[in-house]
Amino acid sequence: MLQIDRAGMAEFLRGRRSVLQPEDVGLIRGQRRRTDGLRREEVALLCHMSTDYYARLERGTGPTPSEQMVAAIAQGLHLSLAERDHLFRLAGHHPPTLGESSDHITPGMLRIFDRLQDTPAEIVTELGETLRQTPLGVALTGDLTRFTGPSRAIGYRWFDDPASRSHYPAQDREFLGRLWVSGMRQVLALRGRPSRAAELVDGLLGVNAEFTGLWERQEVGLRPRGAKHFAHPELGAMELECQTLIDPASTHTLLVYTAAPGSESYEKLELLGVIGQQSLR
Repeated sequence: MLQIDRAGMAEFLRGRRSVLQPEDVGLIRGQRRRTDGLRREEVALLCHMSTDYYARLERGTGPTPSEQMVAAIAQGLHLSLAERDHLFRLAGHHPPTLGESSDHITPGMLRIFDRLQDTPAEIVTELGETLRQTPLGVALTGDLTRFTGPSRAIGYRWFDDPASRSHYPAQDREFLGRLWVSGMRQVLALRGRPSRAAELVDGLLGVNAEFTGLWERQEVGLRPRGAKHFAHPELGAMELECQTLIDPASTHTLLVYTAAPGSESYEKLELLGVIGQQSLR
């Protein structure tokens, strides 16, 4: 365990907060705003913690934050990977190990994501773990960020939780199962053991008969089909195009779902916006 540098951490947090503007983090700038940078309460909201807790960290009088708390602060302040690692050391922790994909989203990816609030979009890891969703993304598939443990990965949920298949039409499910297994095999070959990929495979292999049968087929390199089909509980069948942007610095992928203008699915996407707003009330 490293020694916490309370003064250094407080100075670093204040400095990063002062250079961030509301537009940088997807917030709306008020007309009467006088603060240079973000307010403490805005940062606390972005970091999912109380304003008092964050304020004490900036004053150098707070408790020693856990690794999970440091990761949340780094994400909320839109820190780069180098800045994130620096904050970990200031807080008395060793930075996450390089190599395997982490949950930290780079500032550039977040800036793009924050501008996509009017369309279904999500940021996922190489294992299909959803890190962020736009409101319309939640309206399309439900909140996929709520899962914990192995169930965070869509490939694991597919075989461990039958309810996870309800968002997709029955005719696509056989291919999707093969697709998830193919992807897990490729990540396991890339990351080796020990790794998160190995934990997912070991949790299913020999335990789930369907997964085991697909694993034994040794399929690799399967790619998603051009059109993605969804079975929405209220709007029914939807056919969407999926555009992807890969962040080479973190292996995260931004998925953006659109529909051809004038199509039935395009009209349903507009209705999806209404449904999403109603669910937030």
